[in-house]
Amino acid sequence: MNTITAGMLYDWIDAFAPFQSAMDFDNPGLLVGDREDPVERVLFALDITPEVVREAAEFGAQLIISHHPVIFNPLKHLSRETAPYLLAQFGIDALCAHTNLDMAPGGVNTALAGRLQLQNVRTLSSYSPGFAEALLGELPAPLSPKAFAQHVKTQLGCSGVRFTDGGRPVRTVGLCSGGGEELVYAAAKAGCEGFVTGESKHHLLLFAKSASITFVDAGHFSTEDVVLHPLMERLQAAFPALLCKKSTAMQDPSVSL
Repeated sequence: MNTITAGMLYDWIDAFAPFQSAMDFDNPGLLVGDREDPVERVLFALDITPEVVREAAEFGAQLIISHHPVIFNPLKHLSRETAPYLLAQFGIDALCAHTNLDMAPGGVNTALAGRLQLQNVRTLSSYSPGFAEALLGELPAPLSPKAFAQHVKTQLGCSGVRFTDGGRPVRTVGLCSGGGEELVYAAAKAGCEGFVTGESKHHLLLFAKSASITFVDAGHFSTEDVVLHPLMERLQAAFPALLCKKSTAMQDPSVSL
């Protein structure tokens, strides 16, 4: 049996979500380990926390594939209880696909649109040719603002959502996973009645209200975690010999009363 390496998995992701397409501020890639490291078990997680590293060690994983980079800013100190230290201690590699996966066809935004049951999904705003930082599509049938917010909550399994009542039925929906709240302006320009993202700011909620847009803040975690199962299934199909698992230690850090 041919050995599967971390480099092979990097190249597999790079083929549909090129790491060089990531936004300038980002730090995706094989951030811990080497391309030649053999991989038999992979743990998938939105973030690599100390708890996730320990879970990977218990699972016997040689690699964690995450969305958020485990190393984002230059490290000036490395304590024993940090995720990078524990990765090195347990000899576990980290492969992180962030904004390159957000924008790639079949990536995070695509997974979010699918979970929301949008049809005729297309680009709302492009960061670079072929890479959509936001998408839009149509619901199967119009929903009232409150029913639309409930639909988002149900489809994403959120403990709660925040929303503005746009005062009109929602059919065309713009979206951007994670912190894409600024793209509500593009949604308004495109004629969307609804907009879904993972964060919100007061002035943008005011804008959405004035533009008659039902803006739904479903939380950063819930709008991005949707990509992990589809990504894991695709990887498993491409590399049937791998044993893959989605983290149970990584949960939404926020709760709703």
